[in-house]
Amino acid sequence: MPATPALPRTSARMMAYAQIRDRIITGLDAPGALLSENELALILGTSRQPIREALLLIAQEGLVEIRPQSGTYVTYIDPQIVAQAQFIREAVEVASLKECAQNLTPDHVEALRELLDRQDRCTSRDEFYPLDEEFHRALLAIAGHETAWATVANAKGHLDRARYLGLSGFRGIPAYAGDHREVLDALVDGDLGAAEDCLRRHLRFILEDVNSIRESRPELFAAPAQPERRTRRPARA
Repeated sequence: MPATPALPRTSARMMAYAQIRDRIITGLDAPGALLSENELALILGTSRQPIREALLLIAQEGLVEIRPQSGTYVTYIDPQIVAQAQFIREAVEVASLKECAQNLTPDHVEALRELLDRQDRCTSRDEFYPLDEEFHRALLAIAGHETAWATVANAKGHLDRARYLGLSGFRGIPAYAGDHREVLDALVDGDLGAAEDCLRRHLRFILEDVNSIRESRPELFAAPAQPERRTRRPARA
């Protein structure tokens, strides 16, 4: 059989980027973990070059720290960065709802309701998380601002980790899915103010989640405290 053609370098880099980023977002590579280019290349079935390039992109999001002569480490979740990303996301998504309401068609509504039905059937955060992303991205697309999703995505690495953790029970999948349905219902009813208020509340729950997560999983937010090093005193003569 003929050999499978190699992926173009850019495609290989972006595939590695998506897969490594997903490992960090879902906690498979936990905060503080040392990432090995060789191991990642083996796991992802690629060479080291796309891995190295992908890690440079991920470092720009603040999800890894590349330390010269030491290695590449997954960063700890920074609540301040989470709050900043949430602010950006809220500003973009809430502002887009007016145009979303103006552009909304029966076909859009049908597709969104089908998506919400799929969310209602989710039994795990691994099922729900991509559908959650799809709903928010769809609203931006209907508003004519799909390209703004890239701006939002680049700012929300730490936010995504907190969101994924929050889906494990700090608020719960049904509550988040219910928010989505409430936003859509308000848009269909022509109540833009209600849709904006609901979306704003929905996006701000992450700030409460962070506080809850930080109390139960403090090791995700700060490096473990190092024992105090004491200088030995010289023995008396």
